[in-house]
Amino acid sequence: MIKKCLFPAAGYGTRFLPATKSMPKEMMPVVNKPLIEYGVDEAVEAGMTEICMVTGRGKRALEDHFDINFELEHQISGTGKESMLGHIRGLMESCRFSYTRQTEMKGLGHAILTGQTLVGDQPFAVVLADDLCVNPGGSGVLAQMAKLYRQFRCSIVAVQEVPEDQVHKYGVIAGDVIRDDILRVTDMVEKPAKEEAPSNLAIIGRYILTPDIFDLIANTEPGKGGEIQITDALLKQAQEGCVLAYRFKGTRFDCGSVEGAYSGTT
Repeated sequence: MIKKCLFPAAGYGTRFLPATKSMPKEMMPVVNKPLIEYGVDEAVEAGMTEICMVTGRGKRALEDHFDINFELEHQISGTGKESMLGHIRGLMESCRFSYTRQTEMKGLGHAILTGQTLVGDQPFAVVLADDLCVNPGGSGVLAQMAKLYRQFRCSIVAVQEVPEDQVHKYGVIAGDVIRDDILRVTDMVEKPAKEEAPSNLAIIGRYILTPDIFDLIANTEPGKGGEIQITDALLKQAQEGCVLAYRFKGTRFDCGSVEGAYSGTT
């Protein structure tokens, strides 16, 4: 069973300025919970209770959120508001949190490589908290992917169809259909132009990765935008072995871009 889930959360969140000037985008609230807490909930549902976060300068709020606030808890002790902390206390008790810093912003691939010190030599999940995925009445996307991993034992990416005029914002895959919700990846391109995209199946912010991905990332040259792209490393892995794409059929709220903020994609 996969126990570790990595949260790359070191980016500056510049697409949400000025809100993210002093607040991490992962702490932006949806109703009364920040995005990062929804992500941890999803990991726990999938049986992943070792939460590993790659943070950066100005991201202390992420660590503080999953820690005790003695002053606050003293002030609301014995009041009706105390129950509002019940859920986050439960996460703090059931999970083990660890953190490391990405000192240079060199792309998602580099952020994942930075997390190697926390993950070690074992398969792990990756959650991008600004992609909020919900599946009312069913299992979360990460729980579904973990079930697939137990069957196939290879790296898996979650994908959804996006409008063709939006493919330039995503990593896009093509593959051979294994069944209606699974493809074997044959091609993967980071943020392609519409006319160069191999399909309109976009990678959303959920991955399960085997540990050999670290060596592949370490030997990946900077790609799109001068950054080390996880899609480039995954394409190598697909060419050398097997990477699966899982079609998520729930709803995704793309909170990572101003254009798509809090708008759902099904």
